[in-house]
Amino acid sequence: AGRLSDAQGRAIETLGPRYCVPYQKSELDVAATFGRTAPTIFEIGFGMGETSAKISALMPEKNFIGVEVHTPGVGSLLKLIDAAGLQNQRIIQHDAFEVLTHMIAPNSLAGVHVFFPAPWHKARHTKRRLIQGPLVSLLASRIAACCYLPCATRWEDSAVPVPDVLSY
Repeated sequence: AGRLSDAQGRAIETLGPRYCVPYQKSELDVAATFGRTAPTIFEIGFGMGETSAKISALMPEKNFIGVEVHTPGVGSLLKLIDAAGLQNQRIIQHDAFEVLTHMIAPNSLAGVHVFFPAPWHKARHTKRRLIQGPLVSLLASRIAACCYLPCATRWEDSAVPVPDVLSY
């Protein structure tokens, strides 16, 4: 769970109603959520949100949906959204696989970002690695043609199987 700072808690309380989208078991109306139609980028696990905020600030013409389970990270990104006046960023605090399964329409995403997911570099944690066949298949069904999926990791053991999994 992590330690939630007072500022992160205030951000969740005051900014959450505007920028956080509740998990639901039905398709998300992205245009209504953002108040516009634009290419949508889905980010899995934005951590404390620094990179998410920078990227969405650089691409105001795109919508960004960040999915994170870590409450302090949600609070941190909300603070960054507020400080930068970002209108193109939304947050869903839930499991990414379930969000993709239930809330994201097939062929609707312009891209997916997966930057430095929990590495789980120990052999016994291999089953917990994010980039594996079932998630890649689900992502492939949600990404529109000619879109992208950048991945980055610090652990060679996590990176070695990625080309094989992405060709899954």
